[in-house]
Amino acid sequence: MNEVTQVATVSDAIFMTENIWIMISAMLVFVMGLGFACVEAGLVRAKCAANVAFKNIAVPAIGITMYALIGFGLMYPGTFNGILGFAGFGIGDWANPNSFTAAYNGHFTLFADWLFQAMFAATAATIVSGAVAERVKLNSFLVFTLVYVALVYPIVGSWTWGGGWLSTIGKAGFHDLAGSTLVHSVGGWAALAGVMILGPRIGKYVNGKVHAIPAHNIPLATVGVFMLWFGWWGFNAGSALSGDPKATSWILVTTNLAAVAGIITATLTSWIVSKKPDATMALNGCLAGLVAITAGADVVTPLSSWIIGAIAGVLVVGAVFLFDRLHLDDPVGALSVHLVNGVWGTIAVGIFDMTGDYSVLTQLIGVAAYAVPCFGAASLIFFAIKKTMGLRVTERQELRGLDQSEHGQESYSGFQIFSNM
Repeated sequence: MNEVTQVATVSDAIFMTENIWIMISAMLVFVMGLGFACVEAGLVRAKCAANVAFKNIAVPAIGITMYALIGFGLMYPGTFNGILGFAGFGIGDWANPNSFTAAYNGHFTLFADWLFQAMFAATAATIVSGAVAERVKLNSFLVFTLVYVALVYPIVGSWTWGGGWLSTIGKAGFHDLAGSTLVHSVGGWAALAGVMILGPRIGKYVNGKVHAIPAHNIPLATVGVFMLWFGWWGFNAGSALSGDPKATSWILVTTNLAAVAGIITATLTSWIVSKKPDATMALNGCLAGLVAITAGADVVTPLSSWIIGAIAGVLVVGAVFLFDRLHLDDPVGALSVHLVNGVWGTIAVGIFDMTGDYSVLTQLIGVAAYAVPCFGAASLIFFAIKKTMGLRVTERQELRGLDQSEHGQESYSGFQIFSNM
């Protein structure tokens, strides 16, 4: 074998290995859908668990379909004005043989690229489903998901990941490795709009007092958090967009250190405030740490990642109490986890960046650049749905539970019979 052939073989092997890594990462992000389903189903009441499970299987179906039809072309339009561009319908130039070789981008194929990015698109809308749980009409939520994932998510995503205007500001552009803002805050701002327009669940706030509505299955929610934590390895490390040994291993370490720090500080904070350790706070502390480190996992030190996660754990507990005080009813803590800590994690890049390329000011501009259009667009979509097809179920349907009123089935069939005996 001559030298030229050996080089070609090694190059092909590296390309195949990196392509496999991106495909595995896509699979890990896909598994996060199961995690979200378990967390949300466990944290709502038993009479709404099947409804939440249904939404969590419907969201990726809609999201992946729309991303294949229009989202990918909007998010990665090629050369454009930095604000809005469109590369065309479908999954890029799949008829070109070069789309499946190293000529595509040197690391993976067109289809591996699309598959990985499509999983992110589905995740953004899943965040909303938990926040509006137990009182939103199913058909209305599905319409919202379709519009938001098809248009809003990919357009604002193109501003950073698609080479748009935010990727060029400051010294090295706005930085968000895997989506503290582009996924979690984009979903979080939409969740905030939905919660505000929908209003709280019946009985949650009475005469100015907050009434706890306990989760029905904390073990199920715990399984969900572990699944999300596992999937986050692909979510963050896959966002290195290569199989580079240093980059991927560094990101995995910082990601996991932030997660454990969030668990510790959320547990301690809730223990101090409530006099007893709250299991749901510990679970959301883990997720808060993961959300917070998602923006800067590649540009902060291991110690900094632990600090970022630790602050996230404190923030998530404080945010839960704050949103209750504001009478913003969020059954699963999605606002506290994804919105608050998506913002915190994005700003933390400017504070803890070890490269010297990113500033707090640049990161704040990015936060604002996503907050205004995402909250505004989601509010407009929810308001339009409310005025046309209706947004909230009736009082009778809500009291009965969305499993029965929307699906005509129970999550735990037969248990109601025995409880009435």
